Amino acid sequence: MSKTIICGCDLHDRFLLIKYAMGLEPPMMMNRLANAEGRQKMISDLKHFAKQAGATRIVFAYEASGAGFGLFDQLTEAGIECYVIAPSRVAKSSKEKKNKTDEKDAQKLLELLRGYVLAGNPLPTVWIPPAQVRDDRDLLRMRISTKEDHNRIKLQILSLLKRNKVVLVEFFQENRNWSKRFVAWLENTVAGNLFAGAAAVLRVYLRRLQELHEEVLTLNRAVADLAATTRYQNAYTKLRELPGVGQLTAMLFLTELGDLTRFSNRRQVAAFLGLSPSSHESGETNNRKGHITRQGPSWLRKVLCQAAWTAVRCDDTTRTRWERIRGGRSTRGKKAIVAVMRQLAIQMWHVALSVGVDKDLIGPLPADSPSLGLDKRESPPFAFAVASTSS
Repeated sequence: MSKTIICGCDLHDRFLLIKYAMGLEPPMMMNRLANAEGRQKMISDLKHFAKQAGATRIVFAYEASGAGFGLFDQLTEAGIECYVIAPSRVAKSSKEKKNKTDEKDAQKLLELLRGYVLAGNPLPTVWIPPAQVRDDRDLLRMRISTKEDHNRIKLQILSLLKRNKVVLVEFFQENRNWSKRFVAWLENTVAGNLFAGAAAVLRVYLRRLQELHEEVLTLNRAVADLAATTRYQNAYTKLRELPGVGQLTAMLFLTELGDLTRFSNRRQVAAFLGLSPSSHESGETNNRKGHITRQGPSWLRKVLCQAAWTAVRCDDTTRTRWERIRGGRSTRGKKAIVAVMRQLAIQMWHVALSVGVDKDLIGPLPADSPSLGLDKRESPPFAFAVASTSS
């Protein structure tokens, strides 16, 4: 068996703390800055250590965070085998949670990686989306965030009116539609009858409301352009044929799932979306299920919920299914809509998968997948030339 350098890294915005060792040997520690120069110095030092130790493989792991996958890209380009660990899937005792240090975190990752490299234990990694998928995700997430800000401004305006005892006009109370007529009434009539401070605040809110509305329209056009690209066009067109699925739901689903072939069955899709029931089974209790896990992208569950309610209102088949699950009890309405969400998501996965997946959406599979960390379709070059590395 070839010698392997195993590295566990605790990643922060300003620095990197690395615990590294050869196989089962006692670990050593390295501190480096997290900027480009510090990362390059870390790579050079690890390769130099590998050369001195006669190792032909370096395996590196760090936890997923807001820092993204830049370090993964840099290490992979340098020929270092890198894995990004899912923090939510790393088991931690109560004592470990109360005694947390950067050094202990790096040591924990080192031990996980040792178990994977030396014993073949499963490694709780995340799927690394290709650069194109990351870029597409940013657009859809910005669209979701901007619309949430837009709705938040509306609620702030209504709260301001309520605090100042303003009675809403009848045409707005009928349908709660934020039409141009209603906005003009706020600007021309209400603002003129408020105290100076409240009037100034209302005008600021209305300006922000208009700005956010224009940004939402701009992002909608960008999402439509993205849907027309060869990466998504076929799957997007098919998804729009499903009841309740609109432009935003279809594109957010495709960008968040990315490589659809990384899911082997419907249970994996539901688990990724956080729509699987939690369980607590021990001893004689073997069928104890709880609420859904709510893991995975919350913004995708939100739009799936909206799509499910739309389908219930507009599609007879979906409404019949919802009524059957609800069983005539009003208290089961939420459980029924969650079931519809799960069925809709699985149906979307099957439909999108049936038209094929573009190669730009395919990335390496996680280490705990059946292919043991490397996608057989496109395996990254994890070998590096130790002999040619200067000391």
